[in-house]
Amino acid sequence: MPKKIKTSNTNYTSLVKNISFVLESARRASARNVNAILTATYWEIGRRIVEYEQSGSEKAEYGKQLLQNLSEDLRRTFGKGFSVDNLESMRLFYLAYPSDKISETVSRKFKSNKSETPSRIFKPGNLNNFFPLPWSHYVMLIRRLKNDEARRFYETEALRNGWSVRQLDRQISSQFYERTLLSKNKAAMLKKGSKEKSEDVVTPEEEIKDPFILEFLGLKDEYSENDLEEALILHLEKFLLELGGNFAFVGRQKRLRIGNEWYRIDLLFFHRKLKCLVVIDLKVGKFTHADAGQMHLYLNYAKENWTNKDENPPVGLILCAEKDNAVAKYSLEGLPNKVLASEYKLVLPDEKLLAKEVEQTRKLLESRNMLRKK
Repeated sequence: MPKKIKTSNTNYTSLVKNISFVLESARRASARNVNAILTATYWEIGRRIVEYEQSGSEKAEYGKQLLQNLSEDLRRTFGKGFSVDNLESMRLFYLAYPSDKISETVSRKFKSNKSETPSRIFKPGNLNNFFPLPWSHYVMLIRRLKNDEARRFYETEALRNGWSVRQLDRQISSQFYERTLLSKNKAAMLKKGSKEKSEDVVTPEEEIKDPFILEFLGLKDEYSENDLEEALILHLEKFLLELGGNFAFVGRQKRLRIGNEWYRIDLLFFHRKLKCLVVIDLKVGKFTHADAGQMHLYLNYAKENWTNKDENPPVGLILCAEKDNAVAKYSLEGLPNKVLASEYKLVLPDEKLLAKEVEQTRKLLESRNMLRKK
């Protein structure tokens, strides 16, 4: 067996690195290609199932039995991957991305004429570029989102930012779409969504929403801070769901004495991931710099008297009806304690109008990025 010749030639080292880069690139491209073909194939399977159901021989009440029979026959021939649940995902995938919408796009891309048959237009090779995300992403989009606008938003953002399926799941769970619609600074929200996050490290800014959607409270035009607090306690379960899964309720109107003065904290929670108390102050009006000073006072007291040894310093949340981002920035930045201000919305505005604003903002950000690259 010939001996390997040792070399310290830097050109050879560079050659090895270059070849390794080519091989890794080829593997990634191959994986993307296989996944694109697989996704397009699943869409085609979904199309055939739906068209068979709509042909008249199979009605909705027989749909489950059809998928059961189909699953047994396909698994017998092709093995795993064709469970009833997976076939239902393929069916829903087609219903979310119907053929009339796709055939128009594919025909335009490949300059096909109207005389072409569906079998030609819907070849998986033609559909590869139409479904750029992995199949697992589409399963999450169609299973968790019933709203077409929301689905398009998350699909675009996942592709634009390269979200993993875990990141997509986290963004949907945090209602990133709804919060972006309601945010006054949509560009900042979209930029925030594009930042990569470590799954092991969480920050108060990531865990505390802005704005909060409190439509379930049913409050009318005129209400006091006490009315707001009473409504939140009355609907505590729904409020906890809106806050997020890691919040635990500790108490309300918790008293504290500083010097000769008595104060009351509206609501007190504990956040399991952040491992800290969260002090919530309710404001029916506009956020002011004085609110930040008051919260700073509460947090200093809570840190010294209510925080256990193994816990992080408490976080303050000022929940207000209106917030000027500039005032909030200069009031809250640089404080020794972490204080956040979030708006709450009691009524959701027209979603389609807000979705158009998001799309315009996204295009503006993309055009700015293009100019920077040039």
